Amino acid sequence: MSIAKIASASETKGFDIKRSLLETLVAGLLALIVFGPIVGVVLDGYTFNAEPRRVAWLVGGVMLGRFLLSLYVQTAAGRRMLEGFDSGGSGVHVRAPNHVSRLRYIIPALIVIAIVFPIFANKYLLTVVILGLIYVLLGLGLNIVVGLAGLLDLGYVAFYAIGAYGLALGYQYLGLGFWSVLPLAAIAAALAGCILGFPVLRMHGDYLAIVTLGFGEIIRLVLNNWLSFTGGPNGMPAPSPTFLGLEFGRRAKDGGVPIHEFFGFAYNPNLKFVFIYAVLFMVVLAVLYIKHRLTRMPVGRAWEALREDEIACRSMGLNHVLVKLSAFTLGASTAGLAGVFFATYQGFVNPSSFTFFESALILAIVVLGGMGSTVGVVIAAFVLTVAPELLRSFSEYRVLLFGVLMVLMMIWRPRGLIRISRTGVTPRKGVAP
Repeated sequence: MSIAKIASASETKGFDIKRSLLETLVAGLLALIVFGPIVGVVLDGYTFNAEPRRVAWLVGGVMLGRFLLSLYVQTAAGRRMLEGFDSGGSGVHVRAPNHVSRLRYIIPALIVIAIVFPIFANKYLLTVVILGLIYVLLGLGLNIVVGLAGLLDLGYVAFYAIGAYGLALGYQYLGLGFWSVLPLAAIAAALAGCILGFPVLRMHGDYLAIVTLGFGEIIRLVLNNWLSFTGGPNGMPAPSPTFLGLEFGRRAKDGGVPIHEFFGFAYNPNLKFVFIYAVLFMVVLAVLYIKHRLTRMPVGRAWEALREDEIACRSMGLNHVLVKLSAFTLGASTAGLAGVFFATYQGFVNPSSFTFFESALILAIVVLGGMGSTVGVVIAAFVLTVAPELLRSFSEYRVLLFGVLMVLMMIWRPRGLIRISRTGVTPRKGVAP
């Protein structure tokens, strides 16, 4: 019996300890079957060593957590929590017209924290948060394509690569810097998204996923094999950003002036990452605002109509061609921006950074955060990118963690962790509802 049924049964009875113990034993058995071969067997040279203690701790932790959870959901607070995890209520949540969102107070506080964060953070924390913000951009872009328009794109990493290599190639062959390439990369990625959109206009579901997956692999193979132009597997260097033409290095290149010499302060190697963080943070805020406005404009409603029922969308007179192209174009341009920041943050790009796993990771961010939910995507981006960096000792279980989370979300929250919320409207006086 599921947790929800246990909770409903407990409304009339007390704690059902017997059923909780049964559920606990089942959970322990499943944990032993799934994690036992992975955690309990360790390769040592040419032999295998059994680690039963590790398995016992893991299975015991799962059983204890399952037992406590089973008891908790039989309380009033647990039943209220389960109502939010009901898959049937995972669609758009319409709030009262006079509802005041808590985000009105949370967002300014988070912005203040983000502004003062570089003052207290070291280089490692800065780089980790920069990586998280890059994946926030990627998640927001793919959320337009998958979450709002309902177009399954498995080759989204191709637009990410276009932005990153746009900076490296522009610097290598044209002498372009970070600020010159930033808008050009967004435009180039948008054009690539528009070009990809045309052949997939008549495709849906699995066919669309296969075509986009092929597009992503084609871009990666071209970058990997065109040795004379892209450097192939050896990659290419990418330039650092500048501030009013001033460089952040200890010694300026090409006769430039380092920023610390111009302003007369001591050289700080972290200053480059502080600047990247500040610019990236402002770009993320701008993209969040633009996406927020677009979802409330006719084009945003058209994306949602296309996602729910394309035939009904066309029967209402909506141009499904332009709707799809707009989604692909805007989503791709956001990935292009993220690619430029990734290249200047790394200082180097090569094809191994743009594999299918990156597309799967970005898709996992959208699915786990919530299809169409902006707040959920931001949270999921930081959880799935920053957490593995902070917990490197568990990095070998990263893919397993993604798989478990995806399965659990598809069972209990098909629309993601945070549902799309929309404020209701009140008809004007004298107007029929």
